[in-house]
Amino acid sequence: MPKALTAALLRALVLGLAAVLPAMPAAEDTAVGGARAGGAPADAYALYESDSSFEDLVDGLKLAIEERGMYINGVMHMDEMLARTGKDLGLDETLYTQAQSIEFCSALLSRKMAAESPARIVNCPFIIAVYTLPEDPDTSYLVHRRIPAAETEASAVMREIADMLEAVAAQALSW
Repeated sequence: MPKALTAALLRALVLGLAAVLPAMPAAEDTAVGGARAGGAPADAYALYESDSSFEDLVDGLKLAIEERGMYINGVMHMDEMLARTGKDLGLDETLYTQAQSIEFCSALLSRKMAAESPARIVNCPFIIAVYTLPEDPDTSYLVHRRIPAAETEASAVMREIADMLEAVAAQALSW
């Protein structure tokens, strides 16, 4: 399929979905230090700000994961993907100066979580992202999803996963 046709189809799909989906109510911006949170509920994401360089924060994150015996499944270069697809859609705004999402897994935690509730497979792999913003390239941000309080209160393994995510983030930020 020619690239121009692909771009046109993507644009039509996005515009078509926007026309048929109900508008989402505006939520309070829960940004930390100017980082765009996009109206997410305050407890949906753990967002941390750092004066460490992007590269140091990513390296610290990878080490924090690997030192716990967990496996990094992949590194997604979100900045590159969003820039590439933005061009295809005619959306040229630079969203991130740099952005990577690190996917990782703990075989033990994943098995315990899935054994407790098969639907929790949606939590695998775990993902922590690091990014910088064009308007403040000297500040790096680290973000991960929070496990909802109802789950951590009702499940020891979900509390263990929440604690692991917080510990990995804290170690990465200590770089």
